[in-house]
Amino acid sequence: MQEDPEAWLRRAEQAVLDAALVRAPGMGWTPAMAAAAGADAGFSPGETELILPYGPADLAALLSRRHDAAALAALPDPAGLKIRQRIRAAVLARLDAAAADAPAVRRCSGWLALPPNAAQGLSLAWESADRLWRWAGDVAADENHYSKRAILAGILIAALAVRLREGEAAAESFVDARIANVMAFEAWKARQRPGEPLRRAAEALGRLRYGAPVNPRG
Repeated sequence: MQEDPEAWLRRAEQAVLDAALVRAPGMGWTPAMAAAAGADAGFSPGETELILPYGPADLAALLSRRHDAAALAALPDPAGLKIRQRIRAAVLARLDAAAADAPAVRRCSGWLALPPNAAQGLSLAWESADRLWRWAGDVAADENHYSKRAILAGILIAALAVRLREGEAAAESFVDARIANVMAFEAWKARQRPGEPLRRAAEALGRLRYGAPVNPRG
C-alpha cells in the first residue's frame, strides 16, 4: 500500500533534521547545510526543496518542536506539583532537550538571533512557552494568557543562552532567580485592580503576540 503523502513528509522532515544535526556544527545553519542534509538523508534536490521550502527556517522550526516534544515526554504528572515547581520542571526539561543537541543548537540559536530571523525565534519561543504552560495546567483566557507566555518565552531564550555558554548549574540558578521574579510579579499583579481601559489595552497588546512562524506547516 502506498504511503500517505502527509506521513511521508513527516518522516522525511525528521530524517533531514537528523542529518542536519550532524552537518550543522561544521557548516552552520545555512541553506547550504539544509541542502547537504537533504542529500545525506537520501533525497534529491527537488525532494529536499519540497520537504524544506524555507530551508534553515523549516529546520529551526522542526528542531524546536522536537525539543518541545522531548521535554513534554520527560515531564512527570504535574498534579502533585505547585505552580512554581511545574514551571521550574518544565523549563529545565526544555533546556535538557535542547542541550542534548548542543552543537547544532548553538548554530541554530545564532541563526535565529540574526535580525532577519529574529521574528521566527520569538515565535518559536512563544510556541514552546505555550506548550509548557498548557502542560502546567494554565487555563487563563484573559490578558494573563499572553503575559505568562511572553514572560516564559523570554526566560526560555535567556536560560538556553546561559546553558550553552556556562553549563547546567549556571542555567539552573538563572532559572530559579527568574522564576522568583515572576512569582513576585504575579503576587503584585494580583493585588492590583486595573480599570477597564487598562485591561482592554493589555488584552490588545497581548494579542499582538509575536510574528507568525516562518514554517507554514507548524
